[in-house]
This record gives sequence, C-alpha cells and structure tokens, in this order.
Amino acid sequence: MTIGEYNRCVDDYSDGLYRFLLKNLKDEEVAKDLVQESFLRLWTRRKDIDPQKSKSYLFTVGYHASIDHIRKFSRMEVFTEKHESKAVQISYSDAGEVLEKAVELLPEDQKAVLMLRDYEGYSYKEIGDITGLTESQVKVYIFRARLFLKKYIVDPDYVL
Repeated sequence: MTIGEYNRCVDDYSDGLYRFLLKNLKDEEVAKDLVQESFLRLWTRRKDIDPQKSKSYLFTVGYHASIDHIRKFSRMEVFTEKHESKAVQISYSDAGEVLEKAVELLPEDQKAVLMLRDYEGYSYKEIGDITGLTESQVKVYIFRARLFLKKYIVDPDYVL
C-alpha cells in the first residue's frame, strides 16, 4: 500500500468507521481514539494489506478494539447500576429516539452486526469476515436483533 492509497483510505473510510464505533460505544472520544488506533494498525501493516481489502481490515480492527474496550470497562461497572439502567422505562413519542434506545439494549454482538448491515451496508459475508462469525451466525444475530427491535417498538409501554 502506498502513501497515496493510505491517504485515500483515510478519506474514504474514517467517517464510516467513526459512525460505526460511535453507535456501538456511545462515547465520542473513545470512538475517535479507536479510529486512530485502527488507522495506526493499518499504517504499520500497510505492506501486508491489499488496498482493496483495507476497508474490511479497518472495520475488523475497529470492531475488535471496541469489543476489548467494552470488556475492559464493563468489569469496572457496578452490577446494580447496569441492571437499573435497563429497567428504566421510556416515555418518548419520537420513533427515532425509541429505536435508538432499543438498539442500545441489544447484546453487543447483535448490535455490531446490525450496525454493519443496516447502517454501513456490508454484506453478510463481509460482516462475517469482520466479526469472525459464520455467515449463518450473522444472519441469525441480525434476525434476532430485528425481532427484538420490532417487539420493543410495538410495545405500548415504550411508545406512549
């Protein structure tokens, strides 16, 4: 990978990677740090990475870095705080806010594959490459996530 190809990757993929990480982590500074870390890893391995596969490589590195971050900081979270926040009912009437809150409640694997599919437009195979899941596992996670979202949005307790 040449410097020009690397710079083109930064221009083309940094915003999408940032959106993906921000949706998963809900922390702008951490998302920015992980985007930088992903591009740093791409730069150090630029001789080994095919420029055509740089997008997949960046999202894979970003995904794994976000999972590592979540695991690291979930250990520090107090158990009762975690469960109290999920028990709070929402009284929004804005469908976008209800949907965003529902996505936050998804398990991390389901949220990640749903984001990659619906927000970033990756194919099932590409998502499998990024997350290390099989194509059928990706389909199952997306199905379960969408089923949860459907039930959550239809529930009158959350919509009213």
